Amino acid sequence: MRYFLLLTIVLSHFNGYGQDLHTVKSDKIEWFKEARFGMFVHWGLYSLLGGTYKEHTLPDTSLPNGESWYSEWIQQRLEIPNNEYQSLVKQFNPVNFNADEWIKEAKNAGMKYFVITAKHHDGFALWDSKVSDYDIGATPFKNRDILGELVDACKKYGLKYGFYYSHWQDWEHPQGAVPYWKAPRPDREFEKYWKEKSLPQVQELIERYDPDLLWFDTWDDEAKELITPGRRDELITLIRKLSDKCLINGRIAMHDPGDHIDFLEMMDNAYPQEMQQKPWQTPATMNHTWAWHSKDFNWKSSGQMLRYLVSNAGKGGNYLLNIGPKGDGTMPVAGVRRLREMGAWMLSNGEAVYATQPFTELAPMENVVFTQRNIKGKRYLYIHMMDEGKRDRLNLSLSKQKIGSCQLLDTHEDIAVNVTDTGVALVLPARQKFDNSIQVVRLEIK
Repeated sequence: MRYFLLLTIVLSHFNGYGQDLHTVKSDKIEWFKEARFGMFVHWGLYSLLGGTYKEHTLPDTSLPNGESWYSEWIQQRLEIPNNEYQSLVKQFNPVNFNADEWIKEAKNAGMKYFVITAKHHDGFALWDSKVSDYDIGATPFKNRDILGELVDACKKYGLKYGFYYSHWQDWEHPQGAVPYWKAPRPDREFEKYWKEKSLPQVQELIERYDPDLLWFDTWDDEAKELITPGRRDELITLIRKLSDKCLINGRIAMHDPGDHIDFLEMMDNAYPQEMQQKPWQTPATMNHTWAWHSKDFNWKSSGQMLRYLVSNAGKGGNYLLNIGPKGDGTMPVAGVRRLREMGAWMLSNGEAVYATQPFTELAPMENVVFTQRNIKGKRYLYIHMMDEGKRDRLNLSLSKQKIGSCQLLDTHEDIAVNVTDTGVALVLPARQKFDNSIQVVRLEIK
């Protein structure tokens, strides 16, 4: 093992510890606030199993902790012995992996950034780490730089990029955190993992790939005990010293992320009903699992996922939508189909999502989301009708004198605006009722 190799280097960055906890400069986070839509990818050794190990398939209630669909947790949920699970490194040979194809799908879906699990809880690194031998360098795929190829593709297609790094849970390192149903690591033992593997690998990721963001993950009381304010700030300090652009998410320490993170991370598939004090996003799945699961057929429709995206945008938030590639490196067709359907909608309606702000001058309406933005000196209100075109008209408490042009965004068809006792009524095309996608009206506010 090579855990000690970068320890001295990491510690050298902590002269003056605690004095460099600022958030990134405001202009460095503007891209995130404008992007609204990103791709999340869970991919690793667990992808080879696809949710099944021997006679057990997740969820499996015959095992004490097998009730979850999350196939990236298969090692712990299905109680796979460490030596058996870790032997998967000799089988990981994703010959069909094509970084250009992955990022092109994200681009065509209308996504503006990309995040991949550089290291998940199993401790396996998708890059050739100097810190640990439990990495891509131990696989038949050792001659390929997976993260480097993805970074190059992101630059080619104009996407920002970042890495999920499991800084707390690590089932391979003897002192890494383990699931709550196992004996917790004493703090003094966890410190050994923290210094030997977690901090040095974060340093490696920044120095080697220069990411735009890092995605950290905590969720329960054990994390509160181990990711203390001191360790949280130690990690933030390291990142700030190494990069002046790398954003940090709020799940670095879920119970108390502190004031120096850059954006809030909601819990899995969680959609807040209120505005947030910082930029924020929801990490979301297309079905029940994050990583590839060959038996999870619970795919959400593209329309449902678009509604999550639009609803988040209406509250100033982003939508980080996950897809789990198969063990051979290919994307599941059901997921790709949905990405392309979402991309078709974004092609004609993305203006109403990207770089928008919430519009709070109108009272909330059922199945209607408002966003706004300025374009070339003009202010536009975007009215997203989420109820599958069942409306013939839409009443708004706006003065006719405040309204300029009014069009259906998809077709640029003019919409009639009639005066009412309480404001105006938008007269919607009759054929609207036959369209099951989200219809968007763009209304100029004078």
